[in-house]
Amino acid sequence: MQNLKQYLLLSAFSLGIISCQNSDDNPVANNVTLEFNNTFKNTTIVLGDAASGTATTNISAEGQVHHFSELKYVISNIRLIKADGNEVPYKINDLDQGATVIDQSKPETLRYILSNIPAGEYKRIKFGLGVKRELNVLDQMRFPKFYATAGSNDTQMMWEWGAGYRFTKIEGFYGTDHKQMSIHTGSTIKGSEGNFTQGVDAYRDVTLDLPTHAIVDHKAPKITVKADFDKLLTGKINTIVLVTGTGSDGNATPNIHTANQMVKFVDNLGGNGSGDISGMFSVTGVEN
Repeated sequence: MQNLKQYLLLSAFSLGIISCQNSDDNPVANNVTLEFNNTFKNTTIVLGDAASGTATTNISAEGQVHHFSELKYVISNIRLIKADGNEVPYKINDLDQGATVIDQSKPETLRYILSNIPAGEYKRIKFGLGVKRELNVLDQMRFPKFYATAGSNDTQMMWEWGAGYRFTKIEGFYGTDHKQMSIHTGSTIKGSEGNFTQGVDAYRDVTLDLPTHAIVDHKAPKITVKADFDKLLTGKINTIVLVTGTGSDGNATPNIHTANQMVKFVDNLGGNGSGDISGMFSVTGVEN
């Protein structure tokens, strides 16, 4: 009887070890880190005011000098594509857990961790620049965390006049006389309260191939996403020369009143969804 008990204990112990080994050998999920590098061409952007001597000096293809004092944009609707083509969505209907504001002035926002991603091999990433139409409503009750982040005084990623979020917010100066540059993008609405309809749709779906596959297993891979703001004025779709005034395609302060001009910046930053599905973004590295 004593021998039987010892045998059973030994068997249970052995099974426990095998189970742990199997779990270690075959992880079911791990984290994936997205690291955003905001650049002008290949130089990481440094922000500064009009008198700054350290801000990155940007020169467009048309020779226009400008620099940024503020640089923010919303990333949401993230999906990872496996090598076999299967799509793994990441909390795509939850702005609190699946969306973030990238803010160049806050280094901690440049890294976004996707938790509990199924183990596997991934070849592509998709995400939204902005907030898709069905979620683009200022809903403090449903998404209090994102609402607070987007609406904080130092972020201000909400339209003052509307019911939706800003998708990008770029402030800065251009020209030798440091004229103000203020480029805000986001979907617009038409109509009156209780009867709003979509105006300009500024949300863009971005699709990026990974230069090497990201392997989710014992290790948690890091994907570095480059956002090249040279494309703001010199994009694949439009070449823009900034001017003052509200009637120009190169208006430096596009807003609800100049929605057609705003779309030119949107297409440069996020692509137009057909001929350009990457906009200013690319993946420059994958660390497994």
